Amino acid sequence: MQGIAPVPGYVVMQPTTLCNLDCTYCYLPFRSRNDRMSPAVAAAVAESVNPWAAASDGRFSVVWHAGEPMAAGRAGLAELMAPFAGVEHHVQTNATLIDDAWCTFFADHGVRVSVSVDGPAERNGQRINKSGSPVYRQIMHGIEALHRHGVPFSALCVVSDPRPGLAAELYGYFLDLGCEVLGINIEEQEGVNARANAFADDAVRAFWAELVAAWRVDPRIHVREIEWTLRYAEAVLTDRADGLLPATLDPIPTIAADGRVFLLSPELAGFTDPHYGDFSSGSVLTTPLASILARAATSAPWIGEYLDGVESCRRTCPYFGFCGGAHAANRYFEHGRFDGTETNHCRNSKIRLLEGVLDHAGAR
Repeated sequence: MQGIAPVPGYVVMQPTTLCNLDCTYCYLPFRSRNDRMSPAVAAAVAESVNPWAAASDGRFSVVWHAGEPMAAGRAGLAELMAPFAGVEHHVQTNATLIDDAWCTFFADHGVRVSVSVDGPAERNGQRINKSGSPVYRQIMHGIEALHRHGVPFSALCVVSDPRPGLAAELYGYFLDLGCEVLGINIEEQEGVNARANAFADDAVRAFWAELVAAWRVDPRIHVREIEWTLRYAEAVLTDRADGLLPATLDPIPTIAADGRVFLLSPELAGFTDPHYGDFSSGSVLTTPLASILARAATSAPWIGEYLDGVESCRRTCPYFGFCGGAHAANRYFEHGRFDGTETNHCRNSKIRLLEGVLDHAGAR
């Protein structure tokens, strides 16, 4: 059975549960509350992270996410970042709060910025504020500030209607937007977003094929999904696919604002279940993060079931070498348990992705 790595590739930190927006597809359960992370939580995490960062030659990432991190304020975020040494700080932001002062903050603290935006204005109808009004203009003001200060940024786009005709439009938009990296998330049924994501297979497959075709014409942007798929295809063709997936799973520890640790899927934070409890693996206020990860496989009752599910994927799914098994949160929120196998997220963002890229290659 595949184990869980005792040292993660990165950690996710929730500086506040609050988000100033109310996007219709958001998974976060407490985005209207302002539960703040204390400096004690950040300091406790840093005690484990700093040695990992030192051993990684400065390539260890601390990702501020799971709410709108900028809602914590510059002073608050700086205080939480202060205990960390030798790490790369990242923020995943809706960009509506970015101004000149925030751009200075990003430069002073070496923060890498990723902006959530779903394409042109007419594609951002689900990104709304608490009163239900669109926020595209505020997003663009934030992006304009990033450009004004020369702050490079990535973009994360949620697609709620994957189909042919849309992918080329989106790629052209993000070329003009000036982002360096683009990630495409096809909408997922998880957290408080209960909308079904069983999209038509042919439409999703054609979406990915069209995206790779558009990218090949002008590959100035690093497209996360395309580049991963091409690395896999190259590994298969050169008989190196067996070594492409890591030998152990990255625990992806998410540290909630109150110090609780959630492993493998950040989307589980804040939820409880009569059978599985609150999904947490402990708290950094009582147990060092390194100690929690050392016993990760037995740290929460659901994790063993999830590992069984990963093994089921390995035995039964021909795409396992590409995706490594269905994500924990997708299994839970789609199936209600962790030992199921294929999910709609698998089909939309793994299986149809690989098939779409191969369709494009075959057409050429």
